[in-house]
Amino acid sequence: MPFETLTAISSVDGRYHGVSTELSEYFSEYALIKKRIVVECEYLIALSDPVKGDKSPHEAPLRPLSEEEKMALRRIANISIEDAQEVKEIEKETNHDVKAVEYYIKRRLQETSMNDIAEWVHFGLTSEDINSVAYGLLLRDALQKVFLLEFEKIQSTLNALTAEHTATPMLARTHGQPASPTTFGKEMKVFAARLERQYVGLTKSHILVKLGGATGNFNAHVVARPNVDWPIFADNFIERLNDGYKIKLELNPITTQIEPHDTYAELFDTMRRINTILIDLSQDIWRYISDGWIVLKVQEGEVGSSAMPHKVNPIDFENAEGNFGIANALFTHFSNKLPISRLQRDLSDSTVERAFGTACAHCLIAYRALGKGFGKIKINEAAMLEALQAHPEVLAEAIQTILRAAGVEMPYEKLKEFTRGKQVSLEDMQTFIDGLDVADDIKKRLKDLRPENYLGLAPEMGMR
Repeated sequence: MPFETLTAISSVDGRYHGVSTELSEYFSEYALIKKRIVVECEYLIALSDPVKGDKSPHEAPLRPLSEEEKMALRRIANISIEDAQEVKEIEKETNHDVKAVEYYIKRRLQETSMNDIAEWVHFGLTSEDINSVAYGLLLRDALQKVFLLEFEKIQSTLNALTAEHTATPMLARTHGQPASPTTFGKEMKVFAARLERQYVGLTKSHILVKLGGATGNFNAHVVARPNVDWPIFADNFIERLNDGYKIKLELNPITTQIEPHDTYAELFDTMRRINTILIDLSQDIWRYISDGWIVLKVQEGEVGSSAMPHKVNPIDFENAEGNFGIANALFTHFSNKLPISRLQRDLSDSTVERAFGTACAHCLIAYRALGKGFGKIKINEAAMLEALQAHPEVLAEAIQTILRAAGVEMPYEKLKEFTRGKQVSLEDMQTFIDGLDVADDIKKRLKDLRPENYLGLAPEMGMR
């Protein structure tokens, strides 16, 4: 059966292809091959530059390359789909994906005046050196160019809702039961503040990578060029790749054959926490829609049920919740699996790394669904106020606290007997207050209380 979106096994490549396709620039086989070639070519360029270190501050491992030669190497690295297919053909012979990249570059060098440096391709390295840096670059690029922007859109939406509704009274619920009032804006501020903390942490992330050869000790490097300060060279090389990025690559100087992937786990744990917060948000919005406090705008031509014509469903928030869950399951596996490797290395990490795109695609699908959902909602302030005013018993906390301050004995117990498990009207509350043995000014304070004005600092907290 020919491959197309309708025949794809994964929903990422099928139903949601239009949403997730932009991630192919970062997580496809083509993207990985291209970034491996970029790393190999940039490594060659770095080898031609003097190493500023303790051992030999002016010695370059490789002969100097002219600016034209450096440009030629970067043209080699800018591969097409057809070039990547050539690499895959070489891989059929080598049965090794990184070695195929090396042979491809050597072929291209033979077509230039730089054939003399062909044997410096992959000099002193093991495949994991290239993979470590390539995956680090791909993750960094995807985060900065796609995901940070998505987080900022969601933050902007939450901040707008907070500002518009910072003083919109709303019944709060604890354990699903009516509780002390809040405002809708303050509730959105809670999510915005939680996300901001994770966003800041993400922008300060460092992805550790390696460049130390077969077992991380620079064995081959040192034996071939003992006068070069190879740790300094490696550190400088990685730092050159960070220009203009918030999320940085950083050399891990102490590794086995592989970089231990602890920073992958940290990164994916942060992504998972962001998704968990957004699941929480999606479920709360779903409940507000169910209560009628948020109204979904009717979309022309859309159907909410195959049997019930009246329905307008919160499908975007449900879609987001489901996709966040899939992404989080994968992120959890990444964090649990990748930092573990038998001795110097086993290949079980390689196949797991190839699933990064699947997890990130489900994230992107969820972010876009959430954004689409927020674009369809309208806050029903009247319904929120009506629901709040229907529960004057939430004033029991206020009344018993004022009475405590006034020195009345056992006010909590008095209010408990009066309100617990009962349907109490505002008139009932007024009658109860009239029967209290307290000063008139205190009675006036109590009678002036209304659910909609018992908001504490919620309006101010929403604007912090």
